[in-house]
Amino acid sequence: MYRESFRYLCEYLEARGIERTLTAVTTEELRSFTAYLLHEKRKWDGHPHKSEANMTVGLDPVTVNTKIGKLRTMFNFLEADGHILHNPFAKVRKVREPEKEIRIMTEDELKLMLAAPDQRTYVGFRDFVLMNVLLDSFARISEVVTLDEDSVDTVHGSIYINEKIAKSRKGRTIPIQKRTARLIAELRKECADFGTELIFCTNYGGKLTDDRVRERLKEYAEKAGVNINVHPHLFRHTAATMFLANGGSEIYLQKLMGHADLRMLEKYAHPSAESIREKHDKFSPVNNVISGLQRPRRTKR
Repeated sequence: MYRESFRYLCEYLEARGIERTLTAVTTEELRSFTAYLLHEKRKWDGHPHKSEANMTVGLDPVTVNTKIGKLRTMFNFLEADGHILHNPFAKVRKVREPEKEIRIMTEDELKLMLAAPDQRTYVGFRDFVLMNVLLDSFARISEVVTLDEDSVDTVHGSIYINEKIAKSRKGRTIPIQKRTARLIAELRKECADFGTELIFCTNYGGKLTDDRVRERLKEYAEKAGVNINVHPHLFRHTAATMFLANGGSEIYLQKLMGHADLRMLEKYAHPSAESIREKHDKFSPVNNVISGLQRPRRTKR
């Protein structure tokens, strides 16, 4: 992705007749480059397996921000390493992306997902435990599948996310409920014969991959009749939303999720439609002005 982003920039410089030197890449040129990606660059240009109909003009904002982000990292390094005095990306802002409403799982959908695995089998019980850990720890799937015996304390109820695998590169300890700790301890007994320190293994003792977990969750969603795209990160979204809805503090949630900035919580935690409806009904200003006779009648004891 870094090479591809650099290639896009070089193509732009060549098309504009600008020399490929560090001093030629200015803030204004980078802003023009951003506009070029949004309004002039053809999608899949030169791709051998894409039709002409797919090669529309203008990349979507998410793609543009991805390309710009890789180049920004490159120029951050150049500045830090003393190759340039001023970073031309310092005043180049990200393109505004369309905001989609993030769908989380409801309590009923969560219960259906947890009931889907056949716990009479090793794989089914492993997946049941994994879903519980995802929900209880707020951790990323990449963090959960690498848990080993040294990173789990089933006596005091906590897991440690090693700094080497944490996205923020900062280790953190996450408390888990006693029930979750008991499930992990039981799973360890199930796979004791594998001779591995990993908590979550395949049925032959190998390392469980992120992709395999995604496949399994899709299968369970289809089996349970949960008609949404269920993926590992959805457990993180859902857990964060429910934590805040239950009265949890944003400060504590920030530490649990391993974010350096509170603003990052906006990406994960969103009030559910049911919660919004409940708060609206309770606090709507209409309640201040309607008379008692106009309120909903009580028809049952």
